[in-house]
Amino acid sequence: MPGTFLPPFPDDVRVHPLLVVDFELIKARDQQEVKTLWEAATSLGFWYLKNHGADKEVDNMFDMGAETMALPLDEKMKFEQGDAGRSFGYKMAGGNAVDASGKPDTVEFINVSKDDALSYPTIAHRTYPETVNARMESTIVPFIRKSLEVNSVFLDIFNEKLGLPNGTLAKLHEIHEHSGSEARCIRKPPSSVKPSPSEIAIGAHTDFGSLSFLHNRLGGLQVLPPGHEEWSYVKPLPGHAICNVGDALSLFSGGILQSNIHRVVPPPGIQSNYERWSLVFFTRPGNSQVLRALVESSSIIADAVKQKPEKSFDTNSTSAQWFARRIKNQRMKNRTGPETWAASRGTEHTPTKA
Repeated sequence: MPGTFLPPFPDDVRVHPLLVVDFELIKARDQQEVKTLWEAATSLGFWYLKNHGADKEVDNMFDMGAETMALPLDEKMKFEQGDAGRSFGYKMAGGNAVDASGKPDTVEFINVSKDDALSYPTIAHRTYPETVNARMESTIVPFIRKSLEVNSVFLDIFNEKLGLPNGTLAKLHEIHEHSGSEARCIRKPPSSVKPSPSEIAIGAHTDFGSLSFLHNRLGGLQVLPPGHEEWSYVKPLPGHAICNVGDALSLFSGGILQSNIHRVVPPPGIQSNYERWSLVFFTRPGNSQVLRALVESSSIIADAVKQKPEKSFDTNSTSAQWFARRIKNQRMKNRTGPETWAASRGTEHTPTKA
């Protein structure tokens, strides 16, 4: 497994604390733990998750990622995600922009669709490198099912707290409907020299979907909390995942659930001399679901929307359209200028924050 022996996270960098949620207690609907989860999801939109039970699946996924990234570049490029707005497949370092100036990213990753994994060997969307196929049933499917289980528990709790009819959020994320849900394994090579403060591995963004289930062993993830002017690291904690809310869930909830802006920079301190591996599962709504506040289904959501008349919570866009727009306009090959970056933005975008 990559990243087994790593230096400690430095203690001289700015860090933003996250609330810790215990998944075993959440499953049992412990009311204090539910309160902690709700506080995290409605403030920063990020939290640590312990006792999630996915450690074995995560380790195996990192092995799959290492095997895939070790393939020759020309072999990986046979499975490149392309420029039409599809996320699934391989993305080489430099394939995406990280800001409005068009600076290229510095990470490579492999994305495996939930639909392709659960239908394997039947192809739902596309084919993958042999290193992926060899581990589809033994490694990728177990990780995806575990991730879906974790995020489904969160959706059920949010459904209740938002005053929605039973099963409303679950129906928007029906497992049998094709969606943008995917597992992603990411590799950032070590820095050959001390990283520049302006170096960015993955540009500032909000996540495209509903919930993200992240596992990383080195620092690099940063958040910009509401009202803050400076970025802060999120310190990796052994045995803890990092979870966060994405655009879709924020829109469905009328902004009650927070999809906060974040980015990835080189690991801090001596950690920058090491490969940075991370793994995430993105739960996204079914492709046909329209991204808009569920005001007809919840008075709580309707009241929240009324309190923010300056914001629109109806995108007039399906999940598939929203996702494809964002993916397509990040691609370097599609770039025409700063307007392309602006077109890739999500709920973090305002006319003054392109």
